Amino acid sequence: MSQTKTTLDNTIVLKKQLTPEIFLMKFSVPLLATKARAGQFCVIRIDEQGERIPLTFADFDPEEGTISIVFQPIGKSTMQLADLNEGDRVLDVIGPLGNATEIEKPGTVMVIGGGTGIACVYPIGRALKAAGNELISIIGARTEQLLFWQDELNEISDEFVITTDDGSKGHKGFVTEELERLINEGRKIDIVFAIGPAVMMRAVAALTEKYNVKTVVSLNSVMVDGTGMCGACRVDVGGKTRFVCVDGPEFDAHKVNFKELMDRQKQYIEEEKEALGKYQREKHQCRCAG
Repeated sequence: MSQTKTTLDNTIVLKKQLTPEIFLMKFSVPLLATKARAGQFCVIRIDEQGERIPLTFADFDPEEGTISIVFQPIGKSTMQLADLNEGDRVLDVIGPLGNATEIEKPGTVMVIGGGTGIACVYPIGRALKAAGNELISIIGARTEQLLFWQDELNEISDEFVITTDDGSKGHKGFVTEELERLINEGRKIDIVFAIGPAVMMRAVAALTEKYNVKTVVSLNSVMVDGTGMCGACRVDVGGKTRFVCVDGPEFDAHKVNFKELMDRQKQYIEEEKEALGKYQREKHQCRCAG
């Protein structure tokens, strides 16, 4: 009698290195996969001692019962996550959390992604296109080696633009230069969704405000706990305090106090360095002992 292999919840069913710095992981979480929506996130906890890691959905497949996340190992927890392999299980994959992207049909929409934000704008662009919008996608990176998912975004886009700082692929320059070019060519863009480094989102917001183009940014990178209890993700939006994980993660870009946001992103740098150093020392000791 043949046996059917059952994949347990929270199991890594796919691990892929997209660039030298960025990983994709796909988890088997059937119930979560049926509830996930563009713009939302999940919290992953590797083990009982692990911290909560908020990560925006890069993809989700209700039929397959999986969700995908894309991340760059920087701190201790994301380094530990990157050390796991297909078949490994994590303790928790909790979600969906946060408010889903408001998908409307305004006409011509644009998604702009930088770094891991390229993955975050993919489900948003897909949902906007499915709603009947004309979709323009712009992605940017320092160099060609750091780009990924060009084919995936190109497939769902009516127009697809690549930028690199060094000109190794696409337009040499920043995403804002291509955005301004399109506006100056007379393209009427009804709304822009931008996700990436805070400095990139700030530049996009400054440009679109000048041209009076509605713009939404995701402030996911500042989240810690993911439930609103720790208060670490407080941001100033329109002069009012908002919590990214429960009030967002998406906000009106023209109302975000980006200086405060960027200052808050630095608040745990020393603690993160200490935790990462300890993890690397322990991993080295384990290898030597083995």
